[in-house]
Amino acid sequence: MTTQLPQWYHQVARPREVQRIGPDGKHYTISVIVPTRNEAANLLPVLVRAAPHADELLVVDGHSTDGTREIAHACGARVILDDGRGKGAAIRCGIREAQGDILVFIDADGSHNPDDIPALVQPIVEGRADHVSGSRMLGGSDELHATIHQFVRLFGSQVITLSINDTQNVRLTDCQNGFRALRREVALDLDLQEDITTIEQEMIIKTLRRGYRLVEVATHEYVRANGESNFRVIDVWQRYLYSLFYYLFLWRPPRYNGRGPSPRPLP
Repeated sequence: MTTQLPQWYHQVARPREVQRIGPDGKHYTISVIVPTRNEAANLLPVLVRAAPHADELLVVDGHSTDGTREIAHACGARVILDDGRGKGAAIRCGIREAQGDILVFIDADGSHNPDDIPALVQPIVEGRADHVSGSRMLGGSDELHATIHQFVRLFGSQVITLSINDTQNVRLTDCQNGFRALRREVALDLDLQEDITTIEQEMIIKTLRRGYRLVEVATHEYVRANGESNFRVIDVWQRYLYSLFYYLFLWRPPRYNGRGPSPRPLP
């Protein structure tokens, strides 16, 4: 009888340090971008653990009033203010301001483990991806199964992921996680527009429709250490449906003009 080994048996151990030298000898710099708004109680451990993986720590603050910016400065981060329109606007601001070759986005509430940053960055440095998205479906989540509100979030996320998979002929598991890495020139070329958390699905859809290489790695989502999230599905569900429909069916990828990175043709 032939027995099969479990899939994890052949997997390479997750990297503990960021790999910065590509196969072609190119040296990559890493910018870790943290959107914040009144996260003084959670921000310090996130920045402390992210710092060893970053050449640039960039905190994009939404006009906090609780000392968030002071904590960021004390950790050596560069702090800039967003325009107050939401997380999506903060991410766009971070993309414009960051200097690294690879941009890593991580939430400030402690729900992401900064020690996963090397695993997010590695496929880009190795030349296998342009955009790497952390997946809570592969890595597990402590925030998607305990309450009715969390169930509704999970259901909505799965509907969105199924819609993207079916229309784009891919098999993704998570299109709503805020933990991701992109090549800087790709992030700029996506020309992101969303002001709120719908920017996560906009990034995924535009990456696929522009022909860039997208891969997922397993990352775990933890319960935020302090405070409560302000995210309420009832407040934003209409925008989620509109942006999903618009970017899947109405938005047209621009023709390549020779000024940005050249996307790969879709298979």
